[in-house]
Amino acid sequence: MLTVRRSRLYTRWFSWYARRQFRRHFHSLRVAMPEEVTAMKREVPVIFYGNHAYWWDGFWSQLCAETFFTQNLYIIIELQQLTKYRFFTRLGAFSIDRSHPRSAVRTIKYASECLSATTGKQNALWIFPQGVIRHVDERPIRFFRGTADIVSRVLENCPEIYLVSVVSRIEYLEEQKPELFLSFRTPQLVRGGEHHDRTSMTRNMECVTEDHLDDVKEHVMLRKFDGYSLLVRGKESVNRKFDRYRNSLHGDRSL
Repeated sequence: MLTVRRSRLYTRWFSWYARRQFRRHFHSLRVAMPEEVTAMKREVPVIFYGNHAYWWDGFWSQLCAETFFTQNLYIIIELQQLTKYRFFTRLGAFSIDRSHPRSAVRTIKYASECLSATTGKQNALWIFPQGVIRHVDERPIRFFRGTADIVSRVLENCPEIYLVSVVSRIEYLEEQKPELFLSFRTPQLVRGGEHHDRTSMTRNMECVTEDHLDDVKEHVMLRKFDGYSLLVRGKESVNRKFDRYRNSLHGDRSL
């Protein structure tokens, strides 16, 4: 199992690098986030969970963590992938190997320890329970049960934990380059001492994610972007450059 070897220097570098890559490859990165998300109590750990549809998921999760929160960020990555990109351990990543049940149990135990640790910051785990990349519109969504197992273990040591649904969708709209849409939902506060059936909890997260993704899809289809703020603006697309050049030939230099 690969564990976290956090480095402040690597984190600062990756934050710069991620923004640079988004500006280069996307027209925009937009985020919808209720006020309740940034108002979460710091002493209560949080798990951000959502769909896993793109290679970019690790990039935007780190970028959001650096931009919107003051947290100890943790992220679970498949062992095969993390072995290739070990530098992610410097950012808060640790591995899971689902092909070996004992290894997966160690990962769940390690995750719960990280979330339960006493620190001056909120402990936050970003997890994509589908385990592998699936098409954004694949239904039904199926999650591994590990997230619910982590919640149960954390509640053995902490009185509460937040669950926050966060989903992503990439679309080509009016621009040459794609646009990335991220959406957070209001945190769900799970308390210890209550009955938490892990199968039911997993199914509930699956249903929330499906409904959440459907909402974002509708927003994109109807171009309803009032609730989205611009996080990253990409470099100008070729079509915009051409439009400006064409307008200049007609004496109109406005964009």
